[in-house]
Amino acid sequence: MVNDDGTAQASKRTEAASARAAGDGKARTRPRGRPRSFDRETALEKALLAFWEHGYEATSVSDLTRVMDIGAPSLYAAFGDKRSLFEEVVRVYGTRYGSFTDRALAEESTARDAVERALREAATAYTEPGHPHGCLVVHAAANCSNPEVEQSLRDRRNANIAAFESRIRADVAAGVLPPTTDAAALARHTGAMIQGMSQQARDGASREELEAVAEIALSIWPRTGTHTG
Repeated sequence: MVNDDGTAQASKRTEAASARAAGDGKARTRPRGRPRSFDRETALEKALLAFWEHGYEATSVSDLTRVMDIGAPSLYAAFGDKRSLFEEVVRVYGTRYGSFTDRALAEESTARDAVERALREAATAYTEPGHPHGCLVVHAAANCSNPEVEQSLRDRRNANIAAFESRIRADVAAGVLPPTTDAAALARHTGAMIQGMSQQARDGASREELEAVAEIALSIWPRTGTHTG
């Protein structure tokens, strides 16, 4: 009877230990199936800075997962593929960092005032500390082999030029600018200056140096037209 009781008790202890071990194993393995928790906005900002610094082509998915501190499955689940993530980054950049041109066009009373403000704010924005210099929409297109991404960025740059041209034409119609003003060329000149200032900022130009460039760019603008109101 003693041996039987001892055997039974030993058997129960073995079963209990096995159950605990099985339970511990389940507790350890259960989290593996859960997606890693992360702050989406923080991860998106990190992706934005990576694309801004290195461009679209040179920023790989492994680069993104490293700087965003998430795994590839989490990246795809939260943002889609690399191109989808980049498209969201560009939208956020336009709102958070690149909206000075839209504000200048919306708030200034003349095309020249809008251009002057845009150039001066570009000089500041493109050289601010705390993030890469220059413009993401300009720099990210460098050496880009994805035609859809390249076209999307080109469309954004051309949309800015078209907006300047529209304001210039309105000023010509109102007599603020002379009727001989070449609105298309003047708008293209403005776009070239803003894009060129972006590259100069990446090459180390200071805010003061870019402001001096803006002054020269503004000196070619035609003076008030013959409108007498």
